[in-house]
Amino acid sequence: MEKLTYLAIFEPSQDGFGVYFPDLPGCITTGDSFDEALKMAKEALGLHLWGMETDGETVPTPSQPPYADMPQDSILCAVDVYPDLVRREMNNRTVRTNVTLPAWLKNAAEAAGLNYSQVLQTALAERLGTQL
Repeated sequence: MEKLTYLAIFEPSQDGFGVYFPDLPGCITTGDSFDEALKMAKEALGLHLWGMETDGETVPTPSQPPYADMPQDSILCAVDVYPDLVRREMNNRTVRTNVTLPAWLKNAAEAAGLNYSQVLQTALAERLGTQL
């Protein structure tokens, strides 16, 4: 399984830590404590890279320090992400969608106690020749 490691800069503040990745402009997060900031950094990194991949952008190769503009009291920390796990989680998340049905069919389905989501998922998977 592929693992990517990027360096993050953790900047302490009165409220906790701000975090950013020099190689990934726009990938920022915060945390009330260092541990929370690290957890949030892992999530931000995974989602940022997934978003870049989804948008067809090239994911940059991680660079190495030193970073000339790194603030004096900040902490440099390696953050790991497993893109395959993030991709699987994002592809399997549930999303809401609206469906239009004839009134009689809706009434009959409700009377039968059917779960619309389950029926639609099963029907779509069958129609596409895939498994859930």
